[in-house]
Amino acid sequence: MAIVETGYGKVEGSENNGIHGFRGIPFAASPAGERRWRPPEPPAPWSGVRAANGDWGKQAWQRVADNPDSPLSFVFNARNAAYRDEDCLQLNVWTPGLDGGKRPVMVWIHGGGFSGGTGGTPVYDGEIMSRRCDVVVVTINYRLGALGFLNLHEVTGGRIPATGNEGLLDQVEALKWIRDNITAFGGDPGNVTIFGESAGAMSVAGLLAMGPAKGLFHRGIAISGAASTANSLDRAAEISEGVLEELNLSGNDVDKLMAIHPEELVEATARYSARGHGMCYQPTIDGTQIEAMPLDAVRQGAADGVSLLVGTQRDEWRGFTVMNPTMSKLDENRLTAEIAKNVENPRAIIDGYREVRARRGAPTDPVTLYWTIETDRKMRIPAINLLEALSERGQNGYHYIFAGESPWEGGILGAPHAIIIGFVFGTHAFSEGSARYFGSGEATDALSGHLQDAFCTFARTGSPSTDAMPDWVSYDKETRSTGVFGTPVEVVNAPYDKERALWTGMEVSLPFGPERW
Repeated sequence: MAIVETGYGKVEGSENNGIHGFRGIPFAASPAGERRWRPPEPPAPWSGVRAANGDWGKQAWQRVADNPDSPLSFVFNARNAAYRDEDCLQLNVWTPGLDGGKRPVMVWIHGGGFSGGTGGTPVYDGEIMSRRCDVVVVTINYRLGALGFLNLHEVTGGRIPATGNEGLLDQVEALKWIRDNITAFGGDPGNVTIFGESAGAMSVAGLLAMGPAKGLFHRGIAISGAASTANSLDRAAEISEGVLEELNLSGNDVDKLMAIHPEELVEATARYSARGHGMCYQPTIDGTQIEAMPLDAVRQGAADGVSLLVGTQRDEWRGFTVMNPTMSKLDENRLTAEIAKNVENPRAIIDGYREVRARRGAPTDPVTLYWTIETDRKMRIPAINLLEALSERGQNGYHYIFAGESPWEGGILGAPHAIIIGFVFGTHAFSEGSARYFGSGEATDALSGHLQDAFCTFARTGSPSTDAMPDWVSYDKETRSTGVFGTPVEVVNAPYDKERALWTGMEVSLPFGPERW
């Protein structure tokens, strides 16, 4: 058993085949009680040796995942519902050596729509990546939902100072802990890559735009989420008022809000979200911590000097569509009505996609067109917008598309949202459930290896180019160089470019904001 001395006390980890693992290390004090809805504070020091070799520890308060048959049930770790706790600000570390080795540090920010998930779950186990790549892997928790992303400053007149960015401030606090302590775990605090999927990717972009995060990381990988997700201050205030109505409270009920049980808060926020308000809980453009939409901040130089790797899965919205009993039965009229909610000229997009796909010999039925269009509107086009913003400033940004397909239910999901996770960590077959979703076998193992090599090479050098993908270069409007992870892995210039061109000049809703029309 290895013991490491941090700035707050000693922790004892475990060792498995040369990789040291540490679970449940507190990087901040409990944000409960009087600290609820306040910025995180450093943890209290402890005496003796703290055990960090047990289970995965606590997770932020969230709604319990209630569908054990979902292909992603193992990600959200519903069996750990008993571990929900406001005192959740912990992280996990995997390292090949406690030797001052100055290894690249890769910090994972989990997804879950800013309302669910945890950094402590087997699918995010960093052991395989750490061993293959000789890197230090860290996974973190942060406050979720209303406890992490609800702006209460406006509605309470400042009596509760929450800006709606407390969850991001938790991530900043974790990065500060890493800066100050990771050397003892064999990591290099001067070479930190933040990477995340879905809300984790949107967090990467949010941290780029956040003043307090400046200098705490040096590269970023945004998986299925770009820089076009944040609430305006007006919308944040509207959401907080709606949540208070669900609770039958007002902005004057400060004591009741501070004392309310997290379960009641979680259920009320879920009811409000379910009424068609889009993804309510996300970072807030409060004018202080975040001064602009992250994409605009990047255009103004917020990412200068920070290399980024940005991409999506080929069929992001396919799973959400085919698994929805209503959306999986769309006819042409309903397709038009759905696209019209978020696209200024729905017929131009629908007709354009149908023509492009027909020429390619791809399906053009209403259901397929819906998930294809939504994949691009919500995910791929925002990623390209971010990459173009980087290119215009002469900064390095690399684009990828992940095309590995899920075998779940005979392959009906294609290459859907979150399929990449098991390949990133090499945990695609850690259980029967994960293998059903990610796949298993030699080809799957090989694809995972290629992806890990690219991600870790990027963390080490700032470029994802590997022996298998030697001609992968920074993204620009001329070549649109893209690493495609499928069979085979290859670099392609301007894939799906005719679809991309259809969005030029088109007014659309924010990817995860309210419907616009």
